[in-house]
Amino acid sequence: MTKKERTLETVRILKERYPDSACSLVYEHPYQLMIAVRLSAQCTDARVNLVTKPLFEKYTSLQAFADADLAELEEAVKPCGFYRMKASSIKEACQRLQTVYQGKLPDTMDELLTLPGIGRKTANLLLGDVYHKPGVVIVDTHFIRITRRLGLTTETDPPKIETDLRKLLPPEESSDFCHRIVQFGRDVCRARKPQCSAVSRGSDG
Repeated sequence: MTKKERTLETVRILKERYPDSACSLVYEHPYQLMIAVRLSAQCTDARVNLVTKPLFEKYTSLQAFADADLAELEEAVKPCGFYRMKASSIKEACQRLQTVYQGKLPDTMDELLTLPGIGRKTANLLLGDVYHKPGVVIVDTHFIRITRRLGLTTETDPPKIETDLRKLLPPEESSDFCHRIVQFGRDVCRARKPQCSAVSRGSDG
């Protein structure tokens, strides 16, 4: 089986297993997803969702984040870790959205990368979830681990993995595939003690 064939089969299997794949971060507005993803760095999505619920109730608009007192914002996001760096980049990114992009999240990779705290992983997620752009590949730790275990890439550098998988994935499937990989990584193909035997026995599909 070629890498392409293995990729397409993996897409099919994960689509059956997780038909309603979506980002697990809770948000209503695009800028809120940007903030939630920034907070998720080295923090679980479950914890981020606990933090963003009161956070988004306190700061009810993009302008409110841009005008936020930095010390208060730091305290609000403290449970997510690295709170000083995260709070600072969130405030600066929201200010840039207001002053440069008239309050609208940009829809290109190059523009998104000008926002403080936004790297390729976050930019790809925003392009896929907010703008439904085809061909985005969101390379996180789950994605790296599982695509390497499947033999779809031998790379360890995220940009190179992104390039490899973009050649293999159908563009219209790539964003959903990335979310499904994350779900599969949490449920089965864990970094420690992967539950592969459960799948092979047929108990989980």
